[in-house]
Amino acid sequence: MPQELAPGLVVQNLPAALKLADYKLIAFDMDSTLINIECIDEIADAVGRKAEVAAITEAAMRGEITDFKDSLRRRVALLKGVTVADLEVVKRERLQLNPGAAALVAACQKAGLKVLLVSGGFTYFAEHVRALLGIDYTRSNVLEIASGPNCGVLTGGLVQQSWGDICDGAEKRRTLLEVASLLGIEPAQCIAMGDGANDLPMMGAAGLSVAYHAKPAVRAQAQVAINSGGLDRLLEVLT
Repeated sequence: MPQELAPGLVVQNLPAALKLADYKLIAFDMDSTLINIECIDEIADAVGRKAEVAAITEAAMRGEITDFKDSLRRRVALLKGVTVADLEVVKRERLQLNPGAAALVAACQKAGLKVLLVSGGFTYFAEHVRALLGIDYTRSNVLEIASGPNCGVLTGGLVQQSWGDICDGAEKRRTLLEVASLLGIEPAQCIAMGDGANDLPMMGAAGLSVAYHAKPAVRAQAQVAINSGGLDRLLEVLT
Protein backbone atom coordinates (compact mmCIF):
# COMPACT_ATOMS: atom_id res chain seq x y z
CA MET A 1 0.00 0.00 0.00
CA PRO A 2 1.28 3.53 -0.77
CA GLN A 3 2.51 5.34 2.31
CA GLU A 4 3.06 9.08 2.69
CA LEU A 5 6.57 9.33 4.07
CA ALA A 6 6.25 13.11 4.36
CA PRO A 7 3.85 15.65 2.82
CA GLY A 8 3.99 15.25 -0.95
CA LEU A 9 6.34 12.23 -0.79
CA VAL A 10 4.70 8.82 -1.27
CA VAL A 11 6.47 5.45 -1.24
CA GLN A 12 5.44 1.85 -1.89
CA ASN A 13 7.16 -1.53 -2.39
CA LEU A 14 10.59 -0.13 -1.64
CA PRO A 15 13.60 -2.41 -2.15
CA ALA A 16 15.67 -3.40 0.86
CA ALA A 17 18.70 -1.40 -0.32
CA LEU A 18 17.99 2.25 0.40
CA LYS A 19 21.41 3.87 0.46
CA LEU A 20 22.23 6.11 -2.47
CA ALA A 21 25.67 4.51 -2.70
CA ASP A 22 24.05 1.07 -3.24
CA TYR A 23 23.06 2.32 -6.72
CA LYS A 24 25.47 2.88 -9.60
CA LEU A 25 23.37 4.63 -12.27
CA ILE A 26 20.51 7.14 -12.23
CA ALA A 27 18.49 7.74 -15.41
CA PHE A 28 16.41 10.88 -15.86
CA ASP A 29 13.75 11.88 -18.31
CA MET A 30 14.34 15.50 -19.37
CA ASP A 31 11.18 17.45 -20.23
CA SER A 32 9.07 18.21 -17.13
CA THR A 33 11.46 16.07 -15.03
CA LEU A 34 14.96 17.56 -15.07
CA ILE A 35 13.69 20.76 -16.70
CA ASN A 36 10.58 22.89 -16.27
CA ILE A 37 9.15 22.77 -19.80
CA GLU A 38 8.07 20.43 -22.58
CA CYS A 39 10.51 21.78 -25.19
CA ILE A 40 8.41 20.72 -28.16
CA ASP A 41 5.43 22.74 -26.91
CA GLU A 42 7.57 25.86 -26.48
CA ILE A 43 9.18 25.43 -29.92
CA ALA A 44 5.69 25.17 -31.44
CA ASP A 45 4.85 28.52 -29.86
CA ALA A 46 7.27 30.12 -32.34
CA VAL A 47 4.99 29.15 -35.23
CA GLY A 48 1.69 29.70 -33.41
CA ARG A 49 1.00 25.99 -32.94
CA LYS A 50 1.60 25.56 -29.21
CA ALA A 51 -1.98 24.63 -28.28
CA GLU A 52 -2.17 22.04 -31.05
CA VAL A 53 1.16 20.43 -30.16
CA ALA A 54 0.62 20.67 -26.39
CA ALA A 55 -2.69 18.78 -26.66
CA ILE A 56 -0.89 15.85 -28.36
CA THR A 57 1.96 15.99 -25.81
CA GLU A 58 -0.46 15.88 -22.89
CA ALA A 59 -2.40 12.94 -24.33
CA ALA A 60 0.84 11.04 -24.99
CA MET A 61 2.17 11.68 -21.47
CA ARG A 62 -1.10 10.51 -19.92
CA GLY A 63 -0.85 7.34 -21.99
CA GLU A 64 -3.96 8.07 -24.05
CA ILE A 65 -1.91 7.98 -27.25
CA THR A 66 -0.18 4.63 -27.08
CA ASP A 67 2.08 5.09 -30.12
CA PHE A 68 4.60 7.64 -28.86
CA LYS A 69 6.58 7.51 -32.11
CA ASP A 70 3.53 8.42 -34.15
CA SER A 71 2.60 11.21 -31.75
CA LEU A 72 6.12 12.64 -31.89
CA ARG A 73 6.26 12.53 -35.68
CA ARG A 74 2.92 14.35 -35.82
CA ARG A 75 4.18 17.04 -33.45
CA VAL A 76 7.56 17.45 -35.14
CA ALA A 77 5.82 17.85 -38.52
CA LEU A 78 4.00 20.86 -37.05
CA LEU A 79 7.38 22.48 -36.26
CA LYS A 80 8.26 22.90 -39.94
CA GLY A 81 9.56 26.40 -40.52
CA VAL A 82 10.84 27.00 -36.99
CA THR A 83 14.36 28.46 -37.12
CA VAL A 84 17.44 27.61 -35.09
CA ALA A 85 17.18 31.15 -33.73
CA ASP A 86 13.75 30.22 -32.34
CA LEU A 87 15.27 27.14 -30.67
CA GLU A 88 17.93 29.34 -29.11
CA VAL A 89 15.27 31.67 -27.66
CA VAL A 90 13.47 28.70 -26.04
CA LYS A 91 16.77 27.45 -24.58
CA ARG A 92 17.82 30.88 -23.32
CA GLU A 93 14.51 32.34 -22.12
CA ARG A 94 12.24 29.43 -21.17
CA LEU A 95 14.31 26.39 -20.21
CA GLN A 96 15.22 26.14 -16.53
CA LEU A 97 16.36 23.25 -14.39
CA ASN A 98 13.64 22.05 -12.07
CA PRO A 99 14.11 22.72 -8.33
CA GLY A 100 16.55 20.31 -6.74
CA ALA A 101 17.93 19.00 -10.06
CA ALA A 102 21.47 20.25 -9.52
CA ALA A 103 21.47 19.17 -5.85
CA LEU A 104 20.26 15.64 -6.65
CA VAL A 105 22.68 15.13 -9.55
CA ALA A 106 25.58 16.42 -7.41
CA ALA A 107 24.63 14.08 -4.54
CA CYS A 108 24.45 11.13 -6.94
CA GLN A 109 27.84 11.95 -8.44
CA LYS A 110 29.37 12.32 -4.99
CA ALA A 111 27.99 8.88 -4.08
CA GLY A 112 29.64 7.39 -7.18
CA LEU A 113 26.65 7.08 -9.51
CA LYS A 114 26.84 7.70 -13.24
CA VAL A 115 24.07 9.90 -14.67
CA LEU A 116 22.04 9.19 -17.80
CA LEU A 117 19.64 11.61 -19.49
CA VAL A 118 17.28 9.74 -21.80
CA SER A 119 14.67 11.84 -23.53
CA GLY A 120 11.89 11.76 -26.08
CA GLY A 121 12.89 15.39 -26.59
CA PHE A 122 15.74 16.84 -28.58
CA THR A 123 19.53 16.81 -28.58
CA TYR A 124 19.60 20.60 -29.02
CA PHE A 125 18.33 20.92 -25.43
CA ALA A 126 19.69 17.67 -23.99
CA GLU A 127 23.28 18.67 -24.74
CA HIS A 128 22.69 22.00 -23.00
CA VAL A 129 21.33 20.23 -19.89
CA ARG A 130 24.20 17.74 -20.07
CA ALA A 131 26.70 20.60 -19.91
CA LEU A 132 24.86 22.35 -17.06
CA LEU A 133 24.83 19.25 -14.85
CA GLY A 134 27.90 17.30 -15.96
CA ILE A 135 25.79 14.35 -17.13
CA ASP A 136 27.69 11.25 -18.29
CA TYR A 137 25.39 9.82 -21.00
CA THR A 138 22.52 11.15 -23.10
CA ARG A 139 20.12 9.77 -25.67
CA SER A 140 17.55 11.94 -27.42
CA ASN A 141 16.15 12.82 -30.83
CA VAL A 142 17.77 15.03 -33.46
CA LEU A 143 15.66 17.61 -35.28
CA GLU A 144 16.41 17.78 -39.00
CA ILE A 145 17.59 21.23 -40.00
CA ALA A 146 17.82 22.58 -43.55
CA SER A 147 19.97 25.58 -44.40
CA GLY A 148 18.05 28.81 -44.43
CA PRO A 149 18.45 32.59 -44.23
CA ASN A 150 17.92 32.61 -40.45
CA CYS A 151 20.71 30.14 -39.53
CA GLY A 152 18.70 27.06 -40.42
CA VAL A 153 15.07 25.97 -40.54
CA LEU A 154 13.40 22.82 -39.21
CA THR A 155 12.13 20.52 -41.96
CA GLY A 156 9.49 18.88 -39.77
CA GLY A 157 11.47 15.63 -39.70
CA LEU A 158 13.94 13.78 -37.47
CA VAL A 159 17.44 12.54 -38.24
CA GLN A 160 18.11 8.79 -38.25
CA GLN A 161 20.75 7.84 -35.65
CA SER A 162 22.73 4.60 -35.26
CA TRP A 163 20.12 3.22 -32.82
CA GLY A 164 17.02 4.55 -34.62
CA ASP A 165 15.24 7.86 -35.12
CA ILE A 166 12.94 8.16 -32.10
CA CYS A 167 13.71 7.65 -28.43
CA ASP A 168 10.40 6.30 -27.11
CA GLY A 169 9.57 4.29 -24.00
CA ALA A 170 11.08 1.08 -25.39
CA GLU A 171 14.28 2.89 -26.41
CA LYS A 172 14.55 4.54 -22.97
CA ARG A 173 14.37 1.10 -21.37
CA ARG A 174 16.86 -0.36 -23.84
CA THR A 175 19.27 2.54 -23.23
CA LEU A 176 19.09 2.14 -19.46
CA LEU A 177 19.89 -1.58 -19.78
CA GLU A 178 22.61 -0.92 -22.37
CA VAL A 179 24.39 1.62 -20.15
CA ALA A 180 24.04 -0.69 -17.14
CA SER A 181 25.65 -3.45 -19.19
CA LEU A 182 28.47 -1.14 -20.28
CA LEU A 183 29.08 -0.28 -16.62
CA GLY A 184 28.97 -3.96 -15.62
CA ILE A 185 26.08 -3.44 -13.19
CA GLU A 186 22.69 -5.05 -12.64
CA PRO A 187 19.36 -3.29 -13.43
CA ALA A 188 18.66 -3.54 -9.68
CA GLN A 189 21.50 -1.04 -9.16
CA CYS A 190 19.76 1.56 -11.36
CA ILE A 191 17.33 4.35 -10.48
CA ALA A 192 14.94 5.66 -13.15
CA MET A 193 13.05 8.93 -12.80
CA GLY A 194 10.32 10.38 -15.00
CA ASP A 195 6.86 11.90 -15.25
CA GLY A 196 5.07 10.48 -18.30
CA ALA A 197 3.77 7.20 -19.69
CA ASN A 198 6.81 6.76 -21.95
CA ASP A 199 9.01 6.65 -18.82
CA LEU A 200 7.23 3.58 -17.41
CA PRO A 201 9.25 0.97 -19.38
CA MET A 202 12.60 2.20 -18.01
CA MET A 203 11.12 2.74 -14.55
CA GLY A 204 9.91 -0.85 -14.62
CA ALA A 205 13.38 -2.13 -15.54
CA ALA A 206 15.22 -0.23 -12.80
CA GLY A 207 15.79 -1.27 -9.22
CA LEU A 208 14.10 1.92 -8.01
CA SER A 209 11.44 3.87 -9.89
CA VAL A 210 10.75 7.52 -9.09
CA ALA A 211 7.86 9.67 -10.36
CA TYR A 212 8.37 13.44 -10.31
CA HIS A 213 5.21 15.61 -10.39
CA ALA A 214 3.95 12.86 -12.65
CA LYS A 215 0.79 11.80 -14.43
CA PRO A 216 -1.56 9.68 -12.26
CA ALA A 217 -0.73 6.40 -14.04
CA VAL A 218 2.97 6.98 -13.45
CA ARG A 219 2.55 7.94 -9.78
CA ALA A 220 0.49 4.79 -9.22
CA GLN A 221 3.29 2.51 -10.45
CA ALA A 222 6.34 4.28 -9.03
CA GLN A 223 8.03 3.15 -5.83
CA VAL A 224 8.72 6.79 -4.94
CA ALA A 225 6.38 9.61 -5.99
CA ILE A 226 7.56 13.17 -5.44
CA ASN A 227 4.28 15.07 -5.72
CA SER A 228 5.47 18.38 -4.27
CA GLY A 229 8.87 19.98 -3.79
CA GLY A 230 12.06 19.43 -5.75
CA LEU A 231 13.86 16.49 -7.32
CA ASP A 232 16.24 16.35 -4.37
CA ARG A 233 13.41 15.04 -2.19
CA LEU A 234 14.58 11.64 -3.36
CA LEU A 235 17.38 12.15 -0.82
CA GLU A 236 14.76 11.93 1.95
CA VAL A 237 14.25 8.31 0.88
CA LEU A 238 17.83 7.39 0.03
CA THR A 239 20.30 8.09 2.84
